[in-house]
Amino acid sequence: QVQLLESGPGLVKPFAALSLTCTVSGGSITTDSYYWSWIRRPPGKDLEWIGYIASSGATYYNPSLKGRTSISRDTSKNQFTLQLSSVTPEDTAVFYCAALPLGSPNYDYWGQGTQVTVAS
Repeated sequence: QVQLLESGPGLVKPFAALSLTCTVSGGSITTDSYYWSWIRRPPGKDLEWIGYIASSGATYYNPSLKGRTSISRDTSKNQFTLQLSSVTPEDTAVFYCAALPLGSPNYDYWGQGTQVTVAS
């Protein structure tokens, strides 16, 4: 059973960079056939896909975030990290990490989610 756990600051100042880490247990981010993904839900809005890092290390991002996104990984810790730059209050959301199987539209595993608020 794969488990994912998000960690990071709950409060970020406007124009700063947000960094969140997802720790994966029960699976490997380098060998399992998943897209290791970040997704968020702003208050009162639908889920928004942010991007993913594949087991190969390839990344792909939501173009709507206009180049503010970077996803990296630490294979020694079985973690992948989201960085979102120049945040504004509109980036306030619950952020989730999740595992999407290759070739499937449905996520197999989700983290519990972590609230991030952008405010001064």
